[in-house]
Amino acid sequence: MMVDGPILSVKEITKRFGGLIALKNVSFDIHPGEVVGLMGPNGAGKTTLLSIIAGEYPPDAGTIKFKGVDITRCSSHRVCRLGIARTYQIPQPFVSLSVRENLLVSAMFGGELGKAGAEPEEEKILNLVNFSEKRDSIAGNLSMVSLKKLELARALASKPKLILLDEVAAGSTEIEIPEILATLSEIRKMGITVIIVEHVMRVMALAADRIVVIDKGMKIAEGKPMSVMNDSRVIEAYFGA
Repeated sequence: MMVDGPILSVKEITKRFGGLIALKNVSFDIHPGEVVGLMGPNGAGKTTLLSIIAGEYPPDAGTIKFKGVDITRCSSHRVCRLGIARTYQIPQPFVSLSVRENLLVSAMFGGELGKAGAEPEEEKILNLVNFSEKRDSIAGNLSMVSLKKLELARALASKPKLILLDEVAAGSTEIEIPEILATLSEIRKMGITVIIVEHVMRVMALAADRIVVIDKGMKIAEGKPMSVMNDSRVIEAYFGA
């Protein structure tokens, strides 16, 4: 399906948890092929917003459209089948399965591939994230950095059109950052649109076309990375007045 206009349109999203307003009237559009950063201090509402986009719980107000279709009340498995995948800050693999088996599950049930189609997809994704040497490792035995790679690989195996990345660079060393940037570049070449939440500013500055900043649940800035990072409202949100 060709997308005429934004691939994702987030309009006036509000979410409350009891008396806490986690998000208030957040709006932005994402266009096909973009890499858009989602920034904000801890507790700003970034992960909550990703969870709403992914269908894990509904907003209290507002709408979300994906490729022109209203997905505001869709279940998470329906959202995945439509073409949106996500990763988590704390990886959530099937711990008793191997890396390869984790990817096959994603490809077969998320990407709706039969086993014959899932196996070459699994191999392609493992090569993409430079993880082939771990394909037979049991997920529960992996280090946190390796689990982050597996989390990304599992999301990609579901063949998304839009991928939501929640702190994929967390815990990485400076030496590992270029590999992450290279992987993001390859994901873009595959025609996948990306929303990335990240506290590693080097990743945001070099990978994102545009950044949306939220603070205390509200959007406070949007624009090119360097412009946003020098915005007085953003500096105040992170460091105080």
